[in-house]
Amino acid sequence: MTRVLVINSGSSSLKLQILDTALESELAWALVERIGDALGTVTVRRSDLPGAPGDQRTVEESFPDHTAALSRVLELTRELHVHPTELGVQAIGHRVVHGGPAFHDPVEVTPEVEADIEELELLAPLHNPANLRGIRVARDLLPGLPHVAVFDTGFFHTLPAAAHTYAIDLETARKWDLRRYGFHGTSHEFVSRRTADVLGQPYEQLNQIVLHLGNGASASAIDCGRAVDTSMGLTPLEGLVMGTRPGDVDPGLLIHLIRDRGMTPQDVSTLLNRKSGLEGMCGARDFRELLTRVDDHDDDAILAYDVVIHRLRRYIGGYWAILGRVDAITFTAGVGENVARLRADALSTLAGWGVELDADANENGSGERIISSPGSSVKVLVVPTDEELAIARACDDVLGLKS
Repeated sequence: MTRVLVINSGSSSLKLQILDTALESELAWALVERIGDALGTVTVRRSDLPGAPGDQRTVEESFPDHTAALSRVLELTRELHVHPTELGVQAIGHRVVHGGPAFHDPVEVTPEVEADIEELELLAPLHNPANLRGIRVARDLLPGLPHVAVFDTGFFHTLPAAAHTYAIDLETARKWDLRRYGFHGTSHEFVSRRTADVLGQPYEQLNQIVLHLGNGASASAIDCGRAVDTSMGLTPLEGLVMGTRPGDVDPGLLIHLIRDRGMTPQDVSTLLNRKSGLEGMCGARDFRELLTRVDDHDDDAILAYDVVIHRLRRYIGGYWAILGRVDAITFTAGVGENVARLRADALSTLAGWGVELDADANENGSGERIISSPGSSVKVLVVPTDEELAIARACDDVLGLKS
């Protein structure tokens, strides 16, 4: 029996899951939202266990910081009899967004590792501080357990130099570690491996394009198990259109806003991180709201949707050219898994390349499935991501919990 608590700590949220990695099953789940606001929400769920049916608690109250949030979660898990100590949790795994040039593989958190993660806050100012806060709070409230950091950038350390190098002065780039790192790597690796399993083919023989589409969105090109390109770069701002982030923009646009239009660097950071993407184009960061407005013939929503599809097609086509041969295209994450219209529209121009969707399979069904027609020369799939399970497995590997 191997049980791991997985923590994904955001700037104003805390998501937790207790997993049995031997059974690949969830034992408990929790989410705290709006930490630091006047009123937040915590939900704790006990999954069905032998002799104990599932149960759930939801509470609204103020959580001034992550310590208060995790403390409340632990109180509720005790009420539901799924407190980490009751379940025999052996380790705590943490999602850390940016691993920089140093961290390719999951590592046990030591004081030295913690210091390195803190230094990387310069490259991920919205993410790494929150990730580190989760590590410190969990260590204080659940003493005695080992902690493992799993890095979003890790899967993409195999990018060839031509893919990760920015065409700027090399001395400057090397001095400040300015390169494309990629993100959502835990998801891309998990989904690409599951794709091979679903197809019953060796992972090392498949060429894949994986599309992780949610509020954050990224694409990857995987050549026989090795990541060779991805859409995000030095930060999670580059690439596809996202809920509040623009993806690709001309750097000259940013210079223009600061030099000629009086915006400060902080103004531009807020614009790019909070007021761009779907939110910036039409005021609807939620894809369900976007589609409702598209159906209501809202011009701004229609334009936003068209920009999303155009950018997806550009990346799919570009990665096809890099790979030379594509065996599978897989959609994952909230939008990728649930929005059939987007999948159909993104692939609608690829019939000449041998991509044929099965309309019924695309519109209906749930979970892992093939949605291409039997005659399609490229398999198209929907594969739900499970980053928490991947992080829990990494804890097993790093700490040797199964031995």
